[in-house]
Amino acid sequence: MLLCLDEASIGIIWAPICCKGLEAAELHGQVNVIFGPPPSSPVEATDCHEPHAISVSMPASPSGLHIVQAKKVLFIDKAGPTAIDGQPNQPSDSDSINSRQPQQGKFHSQPISAGNSCGKPTEGKVSDPFESQLRIPRNDSQRDKRFDPFKTWSGKLERQLSNLRGKPQEPDLEAANDCHSAENETVPAVDRYFDALEGPELDTLRATEVSVLPEDKKWPFLLRFPISSFGMCLGVSSQAILWKTLAISPSMSFLHVSLTVNLVLWCISLALMATIFLIYFLKIIFFFEAVRREYHHPIRVNFFFAPWIACLFLVLGLPPSVTVNVHAAIWYVLMAPIFCLELKIYGQWMSGGQRRLSKVANPSNHLSIVGNFVGALLGASMGLKEGPIFFFAVGLAHYTVLFVTLYQRLPTNATLPKELHPVFFLFVAAPSVACMAWAKIHGDFDYGSRIAYFIAMFLYASLAVRINFFRGFRFSLAWWAYTFPMTGAAVATIKYSMEVTNVLTQSLSVGLSAISTFTVTALLVSTIIHAFILHDLFPNDISIAITQKRPKFSKKLAHLRSASSDMKDIEASLPKNNPELEL
Repeated sequence: MLLCLDEASIGIIWAPICCKGLEAAELHGQVNVIFGPPPSSPVEATDCHEPHAISVSMPASPSGLHIVQAKKVLFIDKAGPTAIDGQPNQPSDSDSINSRQPQQGKFHSQPISAGNSCGKPTEGKVSDPFESQLRIPRNDSQRDKRFDPFKTWSGKLERQLSNLRGKPQEPDLEAANDCHSAENETVPAVDRYFDALEGPELDTLRATEVSVLPEDKKWPFLLRFPISSFGMCLGVSSQAILWKTLAISPSMSFLHVSLTVNLVLWCISLALMATIFLIYFLKIIFFFEAVRREYHHPIRVNFFFAPWIACLFLVLGLPPSVTVNVHAAIWYVLMAPIFCLELKIYGQWMSGGQRRLSKVANPSNHLSIVGNFVGALLGASMGLKEGPIFFFAVGLAHYTVLFVTLYQRLPTNATLPKELHPVFFLFVAAPSVACMAWAKIHGDFDYGSRIAYFIAMFLYASLAVRINFFRGFRFSLAWWAYTFPMTGAAVATIKYSMEVTNVLTQSLSVGLSAISTFTVTALLVSTIIHAFILHDLFPNDISIAITQKRPKFSKKLAHLRSASSDMKDIEASLPKNNPELEL
């Protein structure tokens, strides 16, 4: 066996071996060959039980197609290496039998087909046989690759980095990644969200659908962290505003509330906001596909306003001991993303199509409206004029349209499920904040502000008298976004009591403030219990794992799931440790 080497390729050619040695073609240098007994057949050469350790000494720097320095090739067999230095060693008796063939003076190298450890060729891959003995195999099969389509670094960029490192991916793996990336380039249409999901927040997979992510395994934490988590920031930061107002309002001076409570709540809100913002920023980096699907979700998209509204709340609730005057540039920085989101969402409402307002309207749309009034309130507090009036006008126009649409229930003409009853408090948020914003813009709590305040109070009272309306539903993380409307109503009542000071307005202010604080405290305790005791605060987010098209076997899948559910019910109803059933 002769191993012919050049700088471009490596080949193995089977050739007869002469009794007196072997003369190779001159390659601008002498080639010293060290070899052992050749295999008797090609099958024996590729046998897995008799591997040949091969060592090649190559020059440090390539010089075209010439070999300047001498090469040394070593074949190690069971009989041990036989060295030849300048002259070949005398072959053994077994070698002389196979060496009586005509000598060939020139050999051409042929490419080596890639193969596994047993020598079986693999199509479409070229590997180095000398490096395969020293290479440590990577155990990629143990890694769960079902989450790769949602990972930011699992697509073309990862393959490019692998190629730059000199480790190109296998063709079949590359083709599979291309299929996954092509499948996820198009986010499911809004119709698919309504067809594939059910539940109060479109977060439950229907029986006729399948998930693109494993349902039998707990997903990575970042993949389970929803955008609705910013609702906690809204609830806590609004409490900082409430207790600041209670401390500085003349009509509430009889309570003797200290500003220390405002400082503590503001610090907690700032730490909570920083933590949640950091976690979701990591989700954007590592699971951008999941963020895209949340943005196209008809309900989740409204929660993209929540981070910026929470930042506005933090500025409004800023303790006087920290700073009194805030630079106007902060207002422009915080209102810029809200303005961009409004251009996108309001344009979809108006232009029609799949995301027209009559189709996607739901109570969480109020989050996209409240940002205008909160921004107008903060801007007027800083002394700005035109900007706050602009956002107040935009918010008022779209709130009127949304209010009528939700009152008529045009999308489905059906009542909301019981789990969504708390979202009705979002009807109170916009007029409560609007009355304070207009009072700050106009400089007085005039008739326009009072009209908006009375609308908010009527909606609040119409919900409060329906006690059974808020019974029998399970805890949801999105409820945090529904607490700040109650806080907004309490703050608006305090502002109104400063204009109309009497026992009724003062008592109403104290009562609404107590209800708001109790609600936020109860939600905080429930959140801690579900997070650290029940460990179910962040379940698998099925709403982002729907397929782009309805599965063909949806009816059979629904039948199997219903049958499985019936079997579980039957097993649960059977008495345990019954000797008759065991027989």
